[in-house]
Formats: sequence, structure tokens, C-alpha cells
Amino acid sequence: MSVWIGVDLGTQSVRAMAVTGGGDVLGVAARPLDSHRDGPRHEQDPEQWWQALAGATREALRGVPPERVAGVAVDATSGTILLTDARGGALTPALMYDDRRAADEVGRVNEVGGHVWERLGYRRMQPNWALPKLLWLLRDAPPGARPAHQSDFVNRRLTGHDVATDLSNALKTGVDLIEERWPAEVLDALGVPAGILPEVVRPGAWLGVVCPQAAEQTGIPAGTPVVAGTTDGCAAQLGAGAQRAGSWNSVLGTTLVLKGVTRELIHDPLGVVYSHRAPDGSWLPGGASSTGAGVLTRDLPGRDLDALSAQAAAGFGTRSPGAVTYPLVSRGERFPFAAPDAESFTLGDPADDVERYAAILLGAAFVERLSFDYLDLLGAPVDGEIILTGGATRSAYWTRLRADVLGRPVTLRENAEPAFGMAVLAAGSAGGELAGMISTRAVVEPSGADLREPYLRFVGELERRGWLGAAAARHARERSAR
Repeated sequence: MSVWIGVDLGTQSVRAMAVTGGGDVLGVAARPLDSHRDGPRHEQDPEQWWQALAGATREALRGVPPERVAGVAVDATSGTILLTDARGGALTPALMYDDRRAADEVGRVNEVGGHVWERLGYRRMQPNWALPKLLWLLRDAPPGARPAHQSDFVNRRLTGHDVATDLSNALKTGVDLIEERWPAEVLDALGVPAGILPEVVRPGAWLGVVCPQAAEQTGIPAGTPVVAGTTDGCAAQLGAGAQRAGSWNSVLGTTLVLKGVTRELIHDPLGVVYSHRAPDGSWLPGGASSTGAGVLTRDLPGRDLDALSAQAAAGFGTRSPGAVTYPLVSRGERFPFAAPDAESFTLGDPADDVERYAAILLGAAFVERLSFDYLDLLGAPVDGEIILTGGATRSAYWTRLRADVLGRPVTLRENAEPAFGMAVLAAGSAGGELAGMISTRAVVEPSGADLREPYLRFVGELERRGWLGAAAARHARERSAR
């Protein structure tokens, strides 16, 4: 059976997996990455990506016969960019996905390209997106400098020659996802030199093969096909198996991220939902909230969260804990509404840490439900499978609570991490049967608990504070009454 290599270029580490066409993980390894942060700046050394990838892939492939390795795909953090020379060597540090030093450029980017961003459904770019950062980098760029996304830098090392970039990683650099090309008139007006951006292809496209030098360093056999990857969020979605229209992957860890599949492009008047392009040409809309489990370690420092989960399950069962917390990890909300001044609040008065814990879990579940309500308002299909991934799925109580709030069964997968998703993408690019790679751990049915009253009270408070718009609040109430 063929073996597929998936590589995840994350923020804190590079992770590699060797996966069979039947979904069995034969090897997995990771290597840490260093970051340099200073105010709005967040940089990494691109050379460290390559060194970490080489170490991780060599370890993951131990014991795997070279003749079984059939392909490799790499995902990367969305919006990370750097400048390289003609040979692919780094000329600058990498400006990471959340680097915000290009704040002065984003106004001009939106003024010049606003009509394109509007047509693409996200309306405007943010300061941490790749195109504003590219303009910032080009201020002092030497002649011949070329931009490269994080995955481009690594894929060029793997193949030994220039490579195309994928539409997913190119989204935040301004690629026209509808026409699948760079918007030359916008880039020209912004002063981006013609011809310096790489060719664009869909995720899953063939980029080349692993060259002998890369094979010696990485342990990936020379001649192995290299497949265009995606961003890390899309990679996790592929790993979760959310690939049919109407299906959604809800990732709840430090923060909450929803990603789904639609046949048509979704346009969001608020700009909090934007869509990637899938390998088959369908659309992958999604949004990232600032709420999530990160609040637990902030508000309950040093507590045993597994013990609190067990106590909450025993104490509340399927009942509402009474109090509910809007669990913002930091000031400001991004999805399912945009409110830069939003901050955490609690409705009710938790009696102890168990109730505080349960109130945070309930609030995150309410934000998740509100996200689906908002997506439904935009016309996105939300009637398919809901797949839960992320660290929150370790809590059986939280998973049941989320099913109750959604009023829907939820699916848990055996493996849904980004590196696994890249192995799935590599297999799919060669015509592999993807269904055999995705396995379900459990399907959790709702208990029948009625949590509509506290949910609508929560929605009303968000509206009262001026953060949630009237149309979204009204739609949430209408959907809850169905």
C-alpha cells in the first residue's frame, strides 16, 4: 500500500506524518521552531523551517520502505511571507501570519483593490494579511527580490527549482480566486513589479518531484511527487473529512475556527467570513473567533481541567449551569461579528470554580451556535455533517454540551491534524480513495436538553452591547424557534 507524506509548517513546530492509503499512521515526528516577537512584529528564520522539516521527515520515515512513498504535500500558516533571491534563498526574515507592521499599507491596499476584494466576498484586507506586508517588504527590496509564501520556500527546496504557489496560501496576497490569477491591474497600481509573483495553481496540483539534494537531507526518496498544499486551517479541514457541500469542521482549541464547504461563493457584508478554494473548485468559507478554551487557563490558573470537566458533568448533567461567560481570549471579536471593543462578560454569578468552568464552556458553545446561525443568514448550507476537532474534544462533557446547544449530532474523528490532512491531499491528487483514510471515533447525539432560553439571553446581551447586529440577532431568534 502506498504511503503519503504530510507536512505541517506550524507556528511552534514542523510536524510530519507518514500515512497509508488506509489511514494508518506509520510514522510521525516534530521539530520545534523559534519565533521572535516585538510589539507588532512576529518573525521566523525561514532556514529553520527547512532544517526542522528535514529532521521531522527523516524520523517519520524510519522503517518505511522508500519504494512505498508516493507523494508529499506541505501546508503553512496563512499570510506568512518573505523575500527570496533567484535561487530561493531567504533575503529577509519571514513576516508571520499575525505580524502587523504593515498597518500603514493596508489603507492603500483596500483603496486600490477594494472592488476586487468585494467581489471575492471578504470586502477588505487586514494589516496582517500578506499583500500589505509585501508592500512593506518591497520598500527596501534589492533588485531581483521575489516574494514567497512559507510553503513556497519549502517546496522550492524540495524540488530544486521555482514552483507555483497554491490558491489557498495566495488568498491573503490578493489572488483572484474566481479567475484563478493575480489581479494584475491592482498589483500594478500598488507598485508590485510585474512578474515577481509565482504562478498560481489549485491545492493538489503537481509541482515537481523531490530532487536528489533534498532527498539526502529529508529522507524523502528522490523522484517523489511534490503536491501543492494549502493553509494550515484548510489542511485540518481536509484531515477532518469535511469535503462535501454543507459539511463543517469546527475547531475549538485556544480559539474557535469554523470551516465548511459550499458550491457557491459566500459574500459577507461584514467581511468576517472569507472563502478559500478547494482542489475541486468548490468553496471553503470560514471564520475565526477570538473566543475559546484559552480563557480556561487565564481564568482558572493551575486548576485540573479534566477534574473540573468531570465535576461539571456530575453536577449539571444536561442542565444549563445557570451562569454563562462570553469567553474572549483577548479584547475584540472577529467572528461571527466584528467588534474591536468587545470584551468578556458573565451573565449570572458562578458560585465556584466548577460553575465558572461550565459557564465558559457554555459561552463557547453559544458562540459556535451563533456562528452557524450567521452562516445560515448568509445563505451557506449548514445542514451537513458537523465535525468537531481541536483540544476541546478531550472533554466529553463539553462535546455533549456543544451537541445540545447545536441541537445536532456531532462527529469526532480519529485524526484530523493538518499534517494528516496534507497526506490526504497528496493521496487525492493521485486519485486515491480518500474515504478509506478518514475514520470516525464517535458520533455524539444531543441529549434533548433545551438550552434555547439561555442562548437567546446571551444573544440579546451581545446585541444590547452593540456588538451583534440586529439582523444577525433576529435570525438567531428565528432559527431557535424552528
